[in-house]
Amino acid sequence: MFSIITSNTEQTEEVGRVLGSMLEPGDLVCLFGDLGAGKTHFSFGIAQGLQVRDQYITSPTFTFVNEYRGRIPFYHIDLYRLKDPSELESIGFEEYIDSDGATVIEWAEQAEDELPADKLNVYFSDVSENSRELGFFAEGERYEKLLADLKKTIGDKKVIEIK
Repeated sequence: MFSIITSNTEQTEEVGRVLGSMLEPGDLVCLFGDLGAGKTHFSFGIAQGLQVRDQYITSPTFTFVNEYRGRIPFYHIDLYRLKDPSELESIGFEEYIDSDGATVIEWAEQAEDELPADKLNVYFSDVSENSRELGFFAEGERYEKLLADLKKTIGDKKVIEIK
């Protein structure tokens, strides 16, 4: 586990971009945090790292899932409006998680009981009006390696404070 302090949305997107460039088919990234904490900016960065060409990456709050094509498929799920976990079946939740692409879930706490054991969790919290702390917690061997690679790459950039 480690955390990163970003000073603005561009840095939050940059961390997402670096992570996105490392994601492989089947990877799952779960995002946790309050409204306005930076989850969608981070997801936009992941899309850039996955080489998604669509300029309009938006949070799928009303549709639950947006699909994008890039280096590998990118499945962006937003569970903010989920009323009951039984709704997950109707959006094909399990198929996205067990897929040929990278899946990012905003408001992952809404489906915590349905998430697989292996995943990368990212916790967003406000430090100040513009600064955010992104806490990364890996569950499973694949994600421990991914997290170590991310920490090394971000550390080499020396742009963002790592704790």
